[in-house]
Amino acid sequence: MAKKIVIIGSGGRLGAALLREWQAAGDEVVGLNHAQLDIGDAAQVRARLGGVAFDVLVNCAAQTNVDRCEKEPGEAFLLNSQAVATLADVCTRKKARCIHISTDYVFDGEKREPYTEEDEPRPISVYGESKLRGEQCLHAVADKHLVVRVSWVFGPDRASFVDQILQRALDHESVDAIGDKTATPTYTLDAARLLRPLLDLETDGVMHLCNSGGCTWQEYGQHALDCALAAGVPLKARTVGGLKMAELKAFIARRPVYTSMSTARLTRTTGLTPRSWQDAVDDYIRTHWVPRVREK
Repeated sequence: MAKKIVIIGSGGRLGAALLREWQAAGDEVVGLNHAQLDIGDAAQVRARLGGVAFDVLVNCAAQTNVDRCEKEPGEAFLLNSQAVATLADVCTRKKARCIHISTDYVFDGEKREPYTEEDEPRPISVYGESKLRGEQCLHAVADKHLVVRVSWVFGPDRASFVDQILQRALDHESVDAIGDKTATPTYTLDAARLLRPLLDLETDGVMHLCNSGGCTWQEYGQHALDCALAAGVPLKARTVGGLKMAELKAFIARRPVYTSMSTARLTRTTGLTPRSWQDAVDDYIRTHWVPRVREK
């Protein structure tokens, strides 16, 4: 069933993918990027959305720079929590659903098995706290709204870790990545497919959405290199060295060391099972990254 959908943050990695994929599937989708809508300006949000008819609003906009949030907490809470309250209120008044994209950083990383939606959030950074406050703002407005948590997002619309480490491996003999932090990558094209059924269902609360499995940044990067090499890309570096988070003095905010998430609720709700992060990375590199490299 076609829906009238508004995507806030359509210039970002996830928002752009949702906009393109859902339009291609026949949905009526309006995308608003930062230039078209500043979510930190509540009056602008109410005025801009007041004249738009929609069934579902998906909020992909946020301040996601973890260290910037630590230095600018006022901005972090404005964009990641207060703005969410405004969007939720607009949706409630228009009798529309709000699906808000959140993050694995709401957890403290003390577990060593995938987090479920029932696990208590305990953020250890301003970024994580501001995103958790945004979740709470959403649920305070109406029960029918849904929080969707993602992690380590990659895809064709904006460069991510995958693109960065492959580019470094093209240019340098050695590359490194963090080897003592674990989470789960989320491929934006998979996210578009997995998230779409939730627009039609009356599911509320919190939902974890990512690919299956878990890895360190080092393992993530090594698999990306292996896929590119198998596709014939002439990389200078063939292995990814390991770094410890404690060695990275440029980090300002604390990072949780383990935030892999279980997608069992997603599968129970939609009947869809996310493919492995390895298969998703391989797909992305073969269908999007390698062709771009060969065009240069």
